[in-house]
Amino acid sequence: MVGPGAGPATGATGAEPDGPDGPSETTEAVVRRVERASGMLAGRAVARMNEALPWFAGMSPKHRSGIQLVVQAGISSFVEWFRRPEHVRKLSNDVFRVAPRELVRAVTFSRLVDLVRVAVEAIEVEIPALVGPEHEQQINLAVLRYSRDIAFAGAAVYAQVAEERGALDARLEAAVIDHIVRGEVERALPSRAAAVGWRNPPGVTVLVGVPPEGPAETVVDQVHRLVRGTGLEVLTGVHSDRLVIVVGGPFGPDRPGETAMLTAIGALLPAYGPGPIVVGPVAPDLAGAAASARAALSAADAVGAWPTAPRPVTARALLPERALAGDQEARRTLVETVYQPLAEAGTPLLDTVGAYLDLGASLEATARALYLHPNTVRYRLRKVADVCSLDPTNHRDGFLLHVALILGRLAPAPR
Repeated sequence: MVGPGAGPATGATGAEPDGPDGPSETTEAVVRRVERASGMLAGRAVARMNEALPWFAGMSPKHRSGIQLVVQAGISSFVEWFRRPEHVRKLSNDVFRVAPRELVRAVTFSRLVDLVRVAVEAIEVEIPALVGPEHEQQINLAVLRYSRDIAFAGAAVYAQVAEERGALDARLEAAVIDHIVRGEVERALPSRAAAVGWRNPPGVTVLVGVPPEGPAETVVDQVHRLVRGTGLEVLTGVHSDRLVIVVGGPFGPDRPGETAMLTAIGALLPAYGPGPIVVGPVAPDLAGAAASARAALSAADAVGAWPTAPRPVTARALLPERALAGDQEARRTLVETVYQPLAEAGTPLLDTVGAYLDLGASLEATARALYLHPNTVRYRLRKVADVCSLDPTNHRDGFLLHVALILGRLAPAPR
């Protein structure tokens, strides 16, 4: 191959000096001979590919025919390049325009390099039979120079396809995030996610926080770089003024799974700017990501009411703030998962924890108010922790319990 401005060693149409055995052919006559043999050379090159490249025989006849078409176009382009070396870039780029579009997807770039190498080797074998000894070295050198430009042209084609695919994937990923944030879970959502590499992990959660400064494309690329090698799946996008990351991994929707999830997502925390990061509940699949996103977004709106919240903080830990901010789903969750189990466990537990929290978490004041021994109060508080996994003696758990009891008292009695 040859770069711009480089060409054959001698003029393409100039006459060669006579050889010792008589007048030699002109370079133009040699090039015409190569041109007439282009079909044969392409056939020999494809046959050599079939022998030397094990994967080539497994390709469909349509793709093998497309490769032969590209090889023949390459030989024809080489002839024109040899005559007009100043048009090297245009001629080498024209070679790939004859290829079917799907051929780029069927042949990876590394395989393209193998195809160029094998084609050059096959053509070099045939050159001595086509030209005289005085032209053999010149034609071989020209073939090598031209093959370099073909390789560069192929790299440009594959780079363009990769950029187009990357832009399409980015738009598709942004559309999936938009559907999840809006709660529009439709049947096509899993297939759209699969198109950008989502592989249906057993656990899914949603992270919401403030994005760092910079273009949205740079932020999204940073998320994908951070997740490499972690075993996690991600779909991400900057939605309004928030960075939303849908994370999939080997964690389930139970509480131990939540602990594993919080450990796993630690690799993604550097993707966010300063401020709180809220994590939605774990869902079993992508269809449940909308509910996780809804909880995470609600918690992100309310997290300012808890200035000392950990980073990251779960949407479940922010149930009291969400309920006070008017989130009806958070209110229902507190009543159904905290108040009702305590009510079903019996009046003594409900009355004891209610009095304990109403009286400022004082053990002695609770015992006096209920005419109980302090050890009985302690026992009942431990039972409360067993029923709803919340420790009344812990300040944060006590606050959550207190809000749940208030909401339960205000809730209409079941019919």
